[in-house]
Amino acid sequence: MLTITAIKAFNDNYIWVLQQQPHTQVYVVDPGDASVVIDYLQANQLTLAGILLTHHHNDHTGGVAALQTYSHNRLRVYGPDNEKIEGITHPLHAKAKPRFTLEYLSAELQVLDVPGHTAGHIAYVVEDALFCGDTLFSGGCGRLFEGTPAQMLDSLQQLAKLPADTRVYCAHEYTLSNLKFALAVNPNNRALQDYNERAIQLRRQNKATIPSTLALERAINPFLRASDTEIVDSIKQHFSDLNHANLDELSGFTLLRQWKDNF
Repeated sequence: MLTITAIKAFNDNYIWVLQQQPHTQVYVVDPGDASVVIDYLQANQLTLAGILLTHHHNDHTGGVAALQTYSHNRLRVYGPDNEKIEGITHPLHAKAKPRFTLEYLSAELQVLDVPGHTAGHIAYVVEDALFCGDTLFSGGCGRLFEGTPAQMLDSLQQLAKLPADTRVYCAHEYTLSNLKFALAVNPNNRALQDYNERAIQLRRQNKATIPSTLALERAINPFLRASDTEIVDSIKQHFSDLNHANLDELSGFTLLRQWKDNF
């Protein structure tokens, strides 16, 4: 059985630990901080077998070198082949190698190219779990630091096509702030209202809102629903100085992301 555990890092990062019972060898996703990973390994008598990276930002890669040293440079480090990340031993690209296997895990991993947040961002799917880094968040999506709105929209649509019960393991606890924006653009969405209340209660108890599911995100995430009538109306009202005669899905998504950037 595959178990997935969160290690909290920095203010709001999650480093995900993948373990296949009964093995004591584990993999971690996006270890920005080595110290919290090492503490977790030692506390649970586990051995780090490898690292999975989604993109090059330091809060996702900053712990790689120290973990390699800790593991005497025996780690396999997987990551995008077209981003400059020190320490990668196994570069990946979805078209060249869409699926691969890892020692100590029984399930095959799928690689998805999901540029937008960064130019070479990738995601991983294993069983019913999606590790999407900073592409898709619960109730939101990543900022466009290197990619284009068209790339991000395409990436999100690709993720949205995964099975509805897919669990979304993003890398940050941004849910409440994302839902505040989502309610501003889609205020009459009852599923969104209910989820916001659940998320508030979870955070009051210092519990994670992650993982979400794709079924939930399809229902509440405005960046997966940019063509929804109420969202389109909200965009037109917010950007009332623009000509909206040709507001297609991409144009709406672009304005939605711009709105969120300044929300």
